[in-house]
Amino acid sequence: MDRSLKASAEIIINATAEEVWDALVNPEKIKVYLFGTETITDWKVGSPIIFQGVYDGYKYQDKGNVLENVPNQFLKYAYWAQYSGLEDKEENYSHVSLSIKSLSPNQQQLSWLQEGFSKPEMQDHTQKGLPDILNSIKDLVEKT
Repeated sequence: MDRSLKASAEIIINATAEEVWDALVNPEKIKVYLFGTETITDWKVGSPIIFQGVYDGYKYQDKGNVLENVPNQFLKYAYWAQYSGLEDKEENYSHVSLSIKSLSPNQQQLSWLQEGFSKPEMQDHTQKGLPDILNSIKDLVEKT
């Protein structure tokens, strides 16, 4: 896993930090912007996370564990993707960090950073997909 390979994006969302946070940790909302993925976790530090579903006819079950959780501000988890083809062991997990920076009570900057990809093609795929994911989160939060 190459920790120097990173993908990141950020977006401004017109909502409260609590509303943005809810989109990041609410399984029903995650399903909307992560292509129907079912997310199973209690979001407590040290707890496991399961991401599962069907994408392009392919059944997957990715996983990870919660590394940090500061409600309405910061979430970090380790993440292993089945499609990576890598063995399920700690050194093959990337790290996903989601930061909420309050610009005003009703305007937040959401930043998404994923560090550690096995190859540049996977980094590129994630980097290209992040703007769409963040726009979906923005649409979801601003409409509710």
